[in-house]
Amino acid sequence: MKKEFAVIGLGRFGGSICRELSEEGLEVLALDLDADKVNEYSSIASHAVVGDSTDENVLKSLGIRNFDHVIVAIGDNIQASILTTLILKELGVRNITVKATNDYHEKVLAKIGADQIVHPERDMGRRIAHNIISNNVLDYLELSDEHSIVEIVASEKVIGHSLIDLDIRARYGVNIMAIKRGKEVIVSPQAIEVIQKGDVLIVIGADTDINRFEKHLINV
Repeated sequence: MKKEFAVIGLGRFGGSICRELSEEGLEVLALDLDADKVNEYSSIASHAVVGDSTDENVLKSLGIRNFDHVIVAIGDNIQASILTTLILKELGVRNITVKATNDYHEKVLAKIGADQIVHPERDMGRRIAHNIISNNVLDYLELSDEHSIVEIVASEKVIGHSLIDLDIRARYGVNIMAIKRGKEVIVSPQAIEVIQKGDVLIVIGADTDINRFEKHLINV
């Protein structure tokens, strides 16, 4: 059976999630107080409903506890976001992802049991800043406040050298998870693997170690 998702809040963030899930062929319920937004997504989502997510009876009538994953994407009303999350937890929803708008909001969501908390504006800001700082960085994914996965284009400093020659883990404390080489992806590359021109290194580690690796070995 296809997994069923519910997206509550059809602003830019919630709307884009709704669209992407629907394009993947998944069952998506879209819920918002704004009838215009619901109409906009009525032809995109499997079901689009006008309703108040802070009303427990509304959520019960939609059978919300039967959904595999509920995304709370309410961005303009922190109180509604928190109350909706609390009701979803009490109704026994298995997996709840919630958009946080600030650090206080995030702390409250964590305390009431949100399974995943996302900070799209902050995280995108960090990603853009990271990409601006280093010309070699293609993408940046924050795993926690201190750890990330980064895609870095191999520079002249590393091309032609093997991973064992560079001794990256011992010298910098980061790991090369994979190497993208054209359409090929080399997962968990062996120590004898030689880095070639155009390779993209997928690096995981602490942010401080990744920054050190970028500055000393990648940036030219």
